[in-house]
Amino acid sequence: MIRRESKSRFYSLLTAVLTPVVLIRLALRGLKSPAYFRRWRERFGLFPDPGFRQTIWIHAVSVGEVNAAIPLIRSLMETYQDSDFVVTTITPTGSDRVQQVFGNQVFHVYLPYDLPGAVKRFLRKIRPRLAVIMETEIWPNLFRFSHKQGIPVVVANARLSEMSLKGYKWVQTLAAMAFNHARHVAAQTRTDADRMLRLGCNPEKIHIVGSLKFDIQIDEETRRTGALYRQKLGADRRIWIAASTHPDDEKEVLQAYVMLKKAYPDLLLVLVPRHPERFAQAAQNCRNRGLNTQLRSEHGFCDDQADVFVVDTMGELLPFYAAADFAFVGGSIANVGGHNVLEAAVFSLPVLVGPNTHNFAEINQLLSACGGSVTVQNAEDIVREIRQLIESPEQCRRMGEAAYRMVEENRGAVDLTMKLIANAVDGTPLPEAFKQRRFHPEIPPA
Repeated sequence: MIRRESKSRFYSLLTAVLTPVVLIRLALRGLKSPAYFRRWRERFGLFPDPGFRQTIWIHAVSVGEVNAAIPLIRSLMETYQDSDFVVTTITPTGSDRVQQVFGNQVFHVYLPYDLPGAVKRFLRKIRPRLAVIMETEIWPNLFRFSHKQGIPVVVANARLSEMSLKGYKWVQTLAAMAFNHARHVAAQTRTDADRMLRLGCNPEKIHIVGSLKFDIQIDEETRRTGALYRQKLGADRRIWIAASTHPDDEKEVLQAYVMLKKAYPDLLLVLVPRHPERFAQAAQNCRNRGLNTQLRSEHGFCDDQADVFVVDTMGELLPFYAAADFAFVGGSIANVGGHNVLEAAVFSLPVLVGPNTHNFAEINQLLSACGGSVTVQNAEDIVREIRQLIESPEQCRRMGEAAYRMVEENRGAVDLTMKLIANAVDGTPLPEAFKQRRFHPEIPPA
């Protein structure tokens, strides 16, 4: 115990020493995205006390995690109607997404840096009865002080890539301590659970519940908006959306589009870069290739002369998916690890992805195995696969239906996670059948 406390004190000292470096990094990010300059005091737990009691607190680092958390947050709101809700993020884009979806239904504040003083101020002001941490945001002081104050922590939609596991090597003891301060860890897959075990997490805390991303719900308003966007973009045009793209993705996508455009003049590329600070550069890259490029922020919608329509706004990806015929999901030719393919699959779109999908390895394996996606390495592969989808509408339809069916068959993680939360908050016993979802390691931890 003394050794653990010593490590915790050393970690706290180290985070304090490194705080100036973190602030410099925040300032550099602010040069590209001015939103990082705003509300910086919140990152030290300095914000007006909202006067809450017994809040439900959910942390989701950025846009992807917020989107995954939406069905869970809505279920929490329905179940715990007497609670106030606090949602924290780290990025401004995550903050914008929270405000867009929930408005004044939740109180948003940035997660504080993992400094003892900042964490204590934060917890003192929001007074949580429950903390739900999305995916694998391991902050030792945050978990430790929550545990000390009797705040049950549930790690929801937990995943741990092999790369992240290696990254925790130098702080493995602290990461394991953080995990073990949680009441429950709701792992997405057995592979994730096994890595958490190797990190040092107590297997009794781990339950395999699947991915919350399968529980994505598309409301009628989004579908109606998508149908409107389709009309505005051109009802008779073929629409290819390249979503959540990074520079290496766009290089291959644009090269492929130039080749495809010669054979299919009515093909429209809807390009949605992942990060807002890249909107202008992505548009310029299109123009450098001689493509008629129009912007969502400037034109609203494109005219029939547009080659590429750049969506340089936030929070509109889903209705643009709804308006498309087929999709490429980025971060996958770029060696980023891939982004969420299910947001395309739920609209029955055939999906193209690159080879680098380790962030969503199991989901991509399922989508590929059911015939809902194909892997592309470069522009030549993209041209071949898009050409096939255009020339064979029946194949395009079959792939889209397979993608949608795969999403439907894997729903249910929200209900399972809510059972873990009820156990953590109220002591509600887990159903007998739920015990089958507890992680049973074949090999005990070393």
